[in-house]
Amino acid sequence: MSDQSCRLNRPVQILIVDDIPANLRILRDALEPEGYNILVAFNGEDALKIARGASPDIILLDVLMPGMDGYEVCRRLKEDPSTRNIPVIFVTVRDDKEGILEGFRAGGVDYITKPFEKEEVLMRVKTHLQIKLLTEMLAERNRELERQAEELKRINRQLQEEIARRRQVETERDRAEARLSLISQREAKRWGIESFIGRSRTIAAILDDIRKLQNAGKTNVLIVGESGTGKELVARAIHFGGSRADKPFITVNCSAIPRELAESIFFGHVKGAFTGASSNRKGYFELADGGTLFLDEIGDMPLELQPKILRAIETGTIMPVGSAREKRVDVRIIAATNQDLEAKIADGTFRKDLYFRLAGFVVTVPPLRERREDIPLLVDHFLRMFAAEMGIKCPSISPEAMEALMSYDFPGNVRELKNIIEHALIKSGGSTILPEHLRFISIACDRTSQNPELGSSEKERIEELVVKRSKGYSKGNGKTYEERILEYVREHGSISNAECRDLLSIDMHHASYLLKKLHKYGLLKREGERRWARYRLP
Repeated sequence: MSDQSCRLNRPVQILIVDDIPANLRILRDALEPEGYNILVAFNGEDALKIARGASPDIILLDVLMPGMDGYEVCRRLKEDPSTRNIPVIFVTVRDDKEGILEGFRAGGVDYITKPFEKEEVLMRVKTHLQIKLLTEMLAERNRELERQAEELKRINRQLQEEIARRRQVETERDRAEARLSLISQREAKRWGIESFIGRSRTIAAILDDIRKLQNAGKTNVLIVGESGTGKELVARAIHFGGSRADKPFITVNCSAIPRELAESIFFGHVKGAFTGASSNRKGYFELADGGTLFLDEIGDMPLELQPKILRAIETGTIMPVGSAREKRVDVRIIAATNQDLEAKIADGTFRKDLYFRLAGFVVTVPPLRERREDIPLLVDHFLRMFAAEMGIKCPSISPEAMEALMSYDFPGNVRELKNIIEHALIKSGGSTILPEHLRFISIACDRTSQNPELGSSEKERIEELVVKRSKGYSKGNGKTYEERILEYVREHGSISNAECRDLLSIDMHHASYLLKKLHKYGLLKREGERRWARYRLP
């Protein structure tokens, strides 16, 4: 077998085209002993067919043949993309200089003369096979370099995107650096720190605990309290007022963790760890490295995940799914729950050792009904806040309405009070808040029963206030999202979440919020549930 055959991992094919059998025999006898696979054609038409079908590595082409001569055959070979790169060596008479030049113009790479010299034939064939092989190797190398260049461009784009993302994160972090002992006034509004408004002893005690915990950056904290009492606000206040303020604050809702992905979500995974793991991905522990991992609804954490979380807390190390190497992380754990963890420990659904690791310090956030003396202060705060957002004068609240609030138990706590005041301010049209403007869970469970049919003047007043408030969130002086939704419904009769997304170029969650908001205040009525819901004018 020839050297070229070895490099190609197959026999080298040579097509000999000549109308004289004696010439074919001489060339075949010279080439076959060298291990070459010989194909023959007696005319130009057959040569073209064989070349297209067999793709020989080199062609020895006679010039003078009946019908189509060698020059025309060569020109057609070079015009066809499938045969263009096959080297053609012309077979010609010794002194035919013009014929030799014509052969080069037609696309030939060399020539051999008649009568044949075996050594010359072998050397020229070998030389041009070597050149063809090197050319193909160079072309493949160039293609590989082009692929690598494209990959480098892709990686560079990803790197630039990552740099931009990190810059954005750093910008967000920088905004949180200017803090007082708790949180700056701006961040206080952002995170709803108004839950700390009050003069009760319980609030004073909580604020004192927060200040102490801000100076104990490695102590894990367990925050307990009913829904709506402000547990996450306490967690954020501890984080952003402490030594970890310039590091990440990562929030995880333990009740929403898919069991089959829980380990990957918390500890990350490497590329190929499981189906769909197309790249390395950091888990929550690594994302929170140096900062705080806030485990909300910790009582709902799957039992099978709890020992793995416990080990990560105890050792300060994590093992990404599919990896054989541990990573060290420095994370402070703040957990929150509205459940009785001691009862869950007793019934075997929560690990005692994990509880003790989490409860380095326990902060109990009382329900609003246990600090009723703070209700007037919170009511005044919410009225001022919402009036400023709506661009109206802050109204007063009647003694009867305040008495109704003071006697209400607030199962939704401060969050519910905030919603009640927002609804009442819109319902009252900016005038004095009366008892009939208040909406309590105990007297209203759904939209059809909580609000009577609105008159046209009342509906116009509510629509004006809702749109007026949203002006603070719109860009420029154009129409607000709410105005555009209502105009669309008036024109088309109804609107769905998908249509709302297309209309405003927003995501599904933002569209859902806007539609539910207009439904909440009686400006739209809903027909159907979930993805089939459509909203119409009442």
